[in-house]
Amino acid sequence: MVQSKPAFLASGGILILCLVSIVLLSAFSVFAQQSGSSVPLLFDSRERLAKPDLSSLVRLRFLTSVDFPPFNFTDQNGKLSGFNVDLAREICSELEIADKCQIQALPFADLQKALAGSQGDAVIAGLAVTPELRREFLFSRPYLMLPARFVRNTAAAVTGTTAAGLAGHSVGIVKGTVHEAMLAAFFPAIKAQPFDNKEALLTALKERKVDAAFADALQLSFWVASPASDKCCALFDGPYMSEHFLGEGMTIMLRQNDSVLTAAIDHALATLSRNGRLQEIYLRYFPYGLY
Repeated sequence: MVQSKPAFLASGGILILCLVSIVLLSAFSVFAQQSGSSVPLLFDSRERLAKPDLSSLVRLRFLTSVDFPPFNFTDQNGKLSGFNVDLAREICSELEIADKCQIQALPFADLQKALAGSQGDAVIAGLAVTPELRREFLFSRPYLMLPARFVRNTAAAVTGTTAAGLAGHSVGIVKGTVHEAMLAAFFPAIKAQPFDNKEALLTALKERKVDAAFADALQLSFWVASPASDKCCALFDGPYMSEHFLGEGMTIMLRQNDSVLTAAIDHALATLSRNGRLQEIYLRYFPYGLY
């Protein structure tokens, strides 16, 4: 969902925006320091979430889709696979209910209706949290954030190793996206060049019609490592996160009356985050890293 940018009609508004950007970017530097192959911890290591009693639970049916690789997809053998699928299994194992767990794939458009109709108990499919959905469903704590990143053409003469070095350079974005709005808000000194779609943006970057690009880290990390990039480019600085522009992160959606199950899943996610098993799943599907 593209969020509209506020209209600042006076220089004072621009100054306020720049000051806010500085404050937010300093907060994001905590995440930037964890760049590489480590997934940022979204749970306080000192926090202990109670493990609810699920002995009366008959079964736990996770619903997902098959159109969001590497999170959920069918592999070459037709088997349901992906980060979300493995995470659902780990949650069940941590809650000691593996024998009661089922994972079913449905078309993405049918997931909300299926959960509301009790055709499943939890949706784990990268469904974006919205105020409208919060009025109807419960959500677990986030287990993964999808940041924004810069990628630069390594032939471009960029000074330094931070985004400040891109000031005055042409940086491509896909127009009408949250990344366009985010770049304008956080990096007003960077000259943005809009493209109609991701394919046009990456082609321009590869051909050095722009020196860098700003987009979704998930797509950029896989593209940089793929033959399609022809080793032209590399991820640069970041990651950058913003709940305002990029949402709350990846969560699990449950029915409103399933507060006990929601608390149990939060307990499992916190445990998996602390004991390293979430990191193991992350590295399995994101060997090049998002952060």
